[in-house]
Amino acid sequence: MNVKTLELKSVDELWALHERIMAVLPSKISGEKARLEEQLAQLGPGAVSRDRMRRPYPPVKPKYRNPRQPSETWSGRGKQPRWLRAQLRPGKKLDDFLIDRSSIQTSFG
Repeated sequence: MNVKTLELKSVDELWALHERIMAVLPSKISGEKARLEEQLAQLGPGAVSRDRMRRPYPPVKPKYRNPRQPSETWSGRGKQPRWLRAQLRPGKKLDDFLIDRSSIQTSFG
């Protein structure tokens, strides 16, 4: 059934079609789910593993430190921690919190 055919139908006809679809759809979905689960089982237990899908990353050393609480650090990845956001709001710069400024190299080009 194409779009033009649907546009020619009355609201009552469309509603009846909707009800027929809603009666058939759950069994179709569960059948498709069962088929996919069967295929997955044939692949074996280790075929789909979240650990395998993600490559391992080396640990990231902290790049920034909270001067008020030195145990609080941030690597520079992900969301900024609250302590850093709170200190940047009044106008401090991110570079003010670098742990070791000499190890940070700027490349131009």
